[in-house]
Amino acid sequence: MIQRRLTFAVLAAIAAASLNIAFAADEFTTTTPIAKPDDWWQARHQKINDRANQGDVDLIFIGDSITQGWESDAAQGVWQKFYGPRKAMNAGIGGDRTQHVLWRLDNGNIDGIRPKLAVVMIGTNNSGSDSPDDIAAGITAIVQKLRTKLPSTKVLLLGIFPRGPDANDAKRKVNVATNEIIKSLDDGKSVVYLDISEDFLSDDGKLAREIMPDLLHLSKRGYEIWAEAIEPQVAKLLGE
Repeated sequence: MIQRRLTFAVLAAIAAASLNIAFAADEFTTTTPIAKPDDWWQARHQKINDRANQGDVDLIFIGDSITQGWESDAAQGVWQKFYGPRKAMNAGIGGDRTQHVLWRLDNGNIDGIRPKLAVVMIGTNNSGSDSPDDIAAGITAIVQKLRTKLPSTKVLLLGIFPRGPDANDAKRKVNVATNEIIKSLDDGKSVVYLDISEDFLSDDGKLAREIMPDLLHLSKRGYEIWAEAIEPQVAKLLGE
């Protein structure tokens, strides 16, 4: 009897461990929606939901810290110039990967709004742990979710921005390979793909710290380049 109980206990422990491993694996897959438990992340998520609840949104930017950075002191003037009159909303959260954006889209970030255009730039935070195929799958899932939840909203999908000092940077290589995959999502109608990577780089492929001081996040000049590079497509897709 004791041996049977011990055997059962061991099997139960193995099953529990396997379940925990499965949950952990789900947490880090690019297509499985998941939230972050951090208080600051939850607060930012709620702030985005509160803005969505106010309605009157024609343009939404969806992404990570690079998108959230539109709210920085350096970028606010650029935002006001290009997007202030356009009923624009910022749905960027620092550190987000594709799986976190998927969760947010299911949990209030786009509830009750019907924007004309969603600008999406996400994936660089996946580049240290996920393959280009997996990152592209996560981005594809985001685009599909937007098209399902917001069928009248057009999507301007941006290639993941360059990072690192030059073309030899390992994470930049992942981003470049991912972009080669996601460009096929462009259908010429509801989803338009645009890669503005070259606008940030010198002729020899190097990234200047005047544009990205830490070789990842944008300076004021970086945000000016971003806004200027996408402006023709933004105006077109908004029907201006």
